[in-house]
Amino acid sequence: MTYLIDAWLDRPHPYLRILHRETGEVCAVLEEEALDELRDQGDLDLACLNSSEPLVLKELVRNLFLFCYARALRPHGELH
Repeated sequence: MTYLIDAWLDRPHPYLRILHRETGEVCAVLEEEALDELRDQGDLDLACLNSSEPLVLKELVRNLFLFCYARALRPHGELH
């Protein structure tokens, strides 16, 4: 399965989506709060988003999915 990163970071309410490349289905969405958390942790490397290296992008998508899953498993109201 291949994915596409759709990132809109230079806007008042930034977001990043991971899309299934063949169907266009949205697989994950990271909005402003989650992106801020990733930046604060040092886990969002903007240079990786601009990379054309398949292995770099694959690792980035993997890490973004893991972050989404970990965030979803947190008890409600718990930050960071």
